[in-house]
Amino acid sequence: MEDTTAKTPVTVDRRTLPPGTAPIKAQYLLSTKPRATPDDDAAEGATTARSGARRGDGDNDVNAGQGLSKRALAREQKKSQRGANKARRFGKVRDEVDLCWRVANGAVCEYGAENCRFTHDVVTYLESKTPDLRIPQVSEISDAVPFVTSEISTIRKPGSKYPNVDYGTECPIFQESGECRYGYKCRFMGGHASEDAEGNITLTENQDKKAQAALTTHEMNFASAEVQKLLRSKKYPTPIAKAYLEEIKNTDENSTAKPKDPEVPSVEEPASHTNETANSAVPPIRLEENGADAMAVDEIVLKRTGDLTSQQDAPDVPARFSEKKRLDWAGKTYLAPLTTVGNLPFRRLCVKLGADITCGEMGLANSFLAGSKEEWSLVRRHPSESIFGIQVAGNKPHTLVPTAEIIGREFPNTVDFVDLNCGCPIDLVFRAGSGSALLDSAGKLGKIIVGMNKALGEIPLTVKLRTGVKEGRNNAHKLMPRVATEWQASALTLHGRTRQQRYTKSADWNYIKECVEAVRAKEAEEDLAPVPIFGGGDCYSAQDYWEKREKYGVDGIMIARGALIKPWIFTEVKEHREWDISARERLDLMRDYVEFGLNHFGTDTAGVNTTRRYLCEALSFQYRYVPIGLLETLPPKINERAPAFTGRNDLETLLASPDSSDWVKVSEMFLGPPPPGWIFTPKHKSNSYGGEESQG
Repeated sequence: MEDTTAKTPVTVDRRTLPPGTAPIKAQYLLSTKPRATPDDDAAEGATTARSGARRGDGDNDVNAGQGLSKRALAREQKKSQRGANKARRFGKVRDEVDLCWRVANGAVCEYGAENCRFTHDVVTYLESKTPDLRIPQVSEISDAVPFVTSEISTIRKPGSKYPNVDYGTECPIFQESGECRYGYKCRFMGGHASEDAEGNITLTENQDKKAQAALTTHEMNFASAEVQKLLRSKKYPTPIAKAYLEEIKNTDENSTAKPKDPEVPSVEEPASHTNETANSAVPPIRLEENGADAMAVDEIVLKRTGDLTSQQDAPDVPARFSEKKRLDWAGKTYLAPLTTVGNLPFRRLCVKLGADITCGEMGLANSFLAGSKEEWSLVRRHPSESIFGIQVAGNKPHTLVPTAEIIGREFPNTVDFVDLNCGCPIDLVFRAGSGSALLDSAGKLGKIIVGMNKALGEIPLTVKLRTGVKEGRNNAHKLMPRVATEWQASALTLHGRTRQQRYTKSADWNYIKECVEAVRAKEAEEDLAPVPIFGGGDCYSAQDYWEKREKYGVDGIMIARGALIKPWIFTEVKEHREWDISARERLDLMRDYVEFGLNHFGTDTAGVNTTRRYLCEALSFQYRYVPIGLLETLPPKINERAPAFTGRNDLETLLASPDSSDWVKVSEMFLGPPPPGWIFTPKHKSNSYGGEESQG
């Protein structure tokens, strides 16, 4: 953190400050020069730093760029490096002595001690184990440097040969679920262990909490290993998608012989399924059923859906989309799907602060179909997420429709909607024909939406769009009425910028209003019930939210960057107020995030450092928050740049630091020092004031 003790407030003539400078009160200013502007285009466009439930990082740039030549892909990847550290790698940190997972939980390893690549010697492991951690209460952290004044006291068993076990700590997983799945490997092991006089350590459980946790805390939407195996071997059956794709192929062949309007997709139903099959979820496939293996999958489907051959040859009847679950979203707050930072722990935090609707990070249809473990981890849901959706991106019906069918089959009761991404602006996605490229391909988009609607059964399909592709050539006002009425999407979200504008200009809310009116007029003409329409762009305060909702006719506002910078914006919206949140209150939210992260990523060494990494990712946005008590005028604006300033205490100043090494210091308050060699590289290059890489 920059030393501010010897500095005095500057004298400033507000008229001389550059336009767009945050109006910070003179007594808090250290400089009149605005800080460097973070590159949100580059940071939000990355596809390499995906999170979900995984504990290492995968590289999805290749998937996102499918359809490009190798030379073009290399050129685009090189271009995409500008302004952000997109080739970041966060190595997985392990224990020096790595204990077998099964032995760590008191189970028997099927490989045996001789054949297992991990140690089975619990005593040796515990003797060398890194000391237990303890997450302090915020009341134990001072407002002044050095913040944590002394090491938090620990409780050791007298005479124990395991001095690193702290029997006074609390394990976040154990506290929430009554048992810890990491056993001896847990960095908070003393919170769920007991030691007898002979030095034998026993893991404990809380049966009451276990019973309660089964209903309230267990995450949902796990794609089983069997399902992933079927996908990787291309043996997962998608009969609804297969029939629909055959239908549009025949329609396209007929239209070649007999020209039709290419912009109007066929809405005739495929010759594949009965109405009941098309609109009811087929139960998830499990290879254990009747002892079946992958080669017997078709027989399982036969039992559940009837004879496949007769289905393929039988005519279908039109799908009744009126039977889909209707979305009653009016008045609800919506957290946008967010790359990297919008993982399950962050969504839990936003739900606690008032978010009603949440959506997972964007997943690529090609990767879902390839059985990617990393991609399927993005669909994980916590029970606290009362309305949860999965966002999918792709460039053709042949990938998106089967993906929708698989999601509908595997998670028929735990996914409330699927969102089709027609707004992603990054080059690799756009040039592959996905994301915002679909805005200029209405015929293809129509076929995708109709097909996904069929494949999802009762699960509603929503669509997220931008105003258009190129600045000055908006087309959403023509496209959205078709999406809502002709192709029957269940809800729409419109980000008020074109693909070309990215984040560089203010969102065009007048145009959003024009699009809403176009949809409502078409719905009235067709005598259809109105679908929810959400706007998006530049919402950063309760005043912004309620003024935009009332003035521009939307049912609500999808909040993205505003939630990244200040997750408590949902509380502000619900309570119709601007919250002058204190540094200690912000630290309390970070503590919650740490506990949510440990529950999700794990309490072993690898999980602790994955949680640390994503906390630093969150801080790379939250440092941009300027406390409203320091501002001369309200409400704050998201695009205003703050000069260097000091907070009302040392802690507030630390939380405003743009130096990534200070974000690591904040993580140390809750997770202890990082292991030797652990490095956090900010996603935004402009954020790394301490150097391009900051080491903890």
